Amino acid sequence: MNYYCKHCGTKATSISSLTSSSCQRHPAGTNKGKHALYEGGEKPKYNCKHCGTSASSLSSLTASLCQRHPLGINKGRHEPAL
Repeated sequence: MNYYCKHCGTKATSISSLTSSSCQRHPAGTNKGKHALYEGGEKPKYNCKHCGTSASSLSSLTASLCQRHPLGINKGRHEPAL
């Protein structure tokens, strides 16, 4: 089974190995926090919970800024819906 970070889409084979590393797309800033577990399952498409944008991978989805992010236009990245 694979586990993914909800901020950047990094894949790991265990939760402990995923959450022990720093995340380059963490909301607090680059490498200012650890990877956070994406609690949804693997899907053919991932959608942003704020604007509905879709992508074929978590890393592709979270790479872009979100027009409808709660912090303001382009003030945060797309966040995957469960």
